[in-house]
Amino acid sequence: MPLNLADLYSDYLACLNAQDWESLGHFVHEDVVHNARPLGLYGYRSMLEANYRDIPDLHFAMEFLVIDPPKVAARLVFNCTPIREFMGLTVDGKRISFAENVFYAFKDGRIHEVWSVIDKDAIEAQLQSA
Repeated sequence: MPLNLADLYSDYLACLNAQDWESLGHFVHEDVVHNARPLGLYGYRSMLEANYRDIPDLHFAMEFLVIDPPKVAARLVFNCTPIREFMGLTVDGKRISFAENVFYAFKDGRIHEVWSVIDKDAIEAQLQSA
């Protein structure tokens, strides 16, 4: 039976939103690479846990998904309140909205490579107008 990447990706986002770190390995390969940095599953999990510490109300919402097996592209949208600095910007509890364009390569039914770009310009514009 072919892998349903749309369902798998939706389940992955649900795992992130639930902060179900014990289940992360069902979706993420043990040798995962993020933006050309080999993190491994433990490093990837640590990165996500740090994101939630810095942004307690973080929620991954998918705006759209494009699938070209074994690759997936998604635009994720966020409306959240970082409590500290975020991407080198002093946010300090201001509510911000931004998008992330992220691309994944799957291997053995799990995410093996991630390329992520966050719209930092949108965040800077919101902070300047606040």
